[in-house]
Amino acid sequence: MSEPFLGSAALAGGTLSRHALRTRYVAVHHDVYLARDAELTAEVRAKAAWLRTRGHGVLAGFSAAALHGARWVDPGRPATVIDTNRRRARGIEVWADLIDDDEVCIVDGMQVTTPLRTAVDLARRYPVDTAVAAIDALAGATRLRVDEIAAATHRPGRHGMRRAREAIALVDPGAESPRETWLRLAIVRAGFPRPETQVPVFNEYGVLIGVVDLGWRDLRIAVEYEGKHHRMSRAVFDKDIRRMDELLEQGWAVLRITAADTEATVIRRLSAAWDQRTPAAS
Repeated sequence: MSEPFLGSAALAGGTLSRHALRTRYVAVHHDVYLARDAELTAEVRAKAAWLRTRGHGVLAGFSAAALHGARWVDPGRPATVIDTNRRRARGIEVWADLIDDDEVCIVDGMQVTTPLRTAVDLARRYPVDTAVAAIDALAGATRLRVDEIAAATHRPGRHGMRRAREAIALVDPGAESPRETWLRLAIVRAGFPRPETQVPVFNEYGVLIGVVDLGWRDLRIAVEYEGKHHRMSRAVFDKDIRRMDELLEQGWAVLRITAADTEATVIRRLSAAWDQRTPAAS
């Protein structure tokens, strides 16, 4: 069994013997077991936490985001569940929130907060930068719109809504990684106009050259975050080189940012490109 399961149910149904349960599986919570060699992902943690509630809890926060398909959820984070049972358990964070019927959906047979409620919870409960990165990923996976998330913050009786609105105003589902979110937030906070995400660039014949992570079409400035995936294969590497050459031929200034860059170096490089492209510089 690669998924979490109730040990008592497996024994009662004859699926496993007590010896097999004891030797081949490990208890992650009381009566909740997992194969000893199973990977403890965010989704697995969520399912194990839900089983611990005996079906009464509602998975929320990062656990709900993972189950809705959001990428980049840290597997080391505790699972989050809304439940009346507040007894502490290792690896589980329990919230005592009120939740309306229309804020719950079923995912793989489990009660989970809807993508909309999940986004609002992330926005009101976590630091702004953490929340924005998480909601970027969630919105990208579920096609949530920023305006509908913002509208959902006006339900009465919820704490943290001022913080939530601050975070939601910065969300952009076009971000394809937490580092792209970090890059966008650094640029906006430095006072630059908000960049467009996933900008398509065409050549003079109307043929798509490629899509850049962040950019300003009017100034033809692009900012690219160079993650590990750009170096995973020779084919990807060669394609990136050809794309970069074509962008330069079309008059785009391209800033390639890596993990070695700090906010200060990003802003310094962008400022130099901006000064060269804006009328005030002439």
